[in-house]
Amino acid sequence: MRHHICATRPTPDLVESAVRAGSPERAAEPLARFERWAGSVRQPWADALVLRCHGLLAADDQAEAHYTAALRLHDQDGRALEYARTAVLYGEWLRRARRKAEARRWLQDALEVFERLGMRPWSERARGELTATGAPGRASKPAGGAAAALTPQELQIVRLAAQGLSNRDIAAQLFLSHRTVGYHL
Repeated sequence: MRHHICATRPTPDLVESAVRAGSPERAAEPLARFERWAGSVRQPWADALVLRCHGLLAADDQAEAHYTAALRLHDQDGRALEYARTAVLYGEWLRRARRKAEARRWLQDALEVFERLGMRPWSERARGELTATGAPGRASKPAGGAAAALTPQELQIVRLAAQGLSNRDIAAQLFLSHRTVGYHL
């Protein structure tokens, strides 16, 4: 069974990448294969990953049900990393739905797991999302100079631009239009 898990494990990552790239249709066939595999093993965590993928692909009126069901299954299975990855995706979705207070809870949970596991890029992603909800950064110091006048979203855009990302890449990562990114820059 371990061989099957390794062979199919990248599917949730592929679905997330396809959604971020604006090509969710590219995830349909790999997700269908993954669902067939998950149905044959019936383990909570496999089902949770399928639900997470469906949350990414679902319309706004259905995404929340998929994310919350996935989080319940992850929690039962005790797989902290997958729970945190789902929590950060759900938190991002809540933030985009302008439900910032609810988003903070899930993003904070995810951040704690990522920090405990030493997963710095994931920690930075969760922290950036928390900042975008208006939550103060836990370990951050007050910014001085021109940065002090920036909104959390502007600060996030500037940081990504400083890393060399294009406006389109920043827009895809933050679920904004490239015009909005250009405006803020």
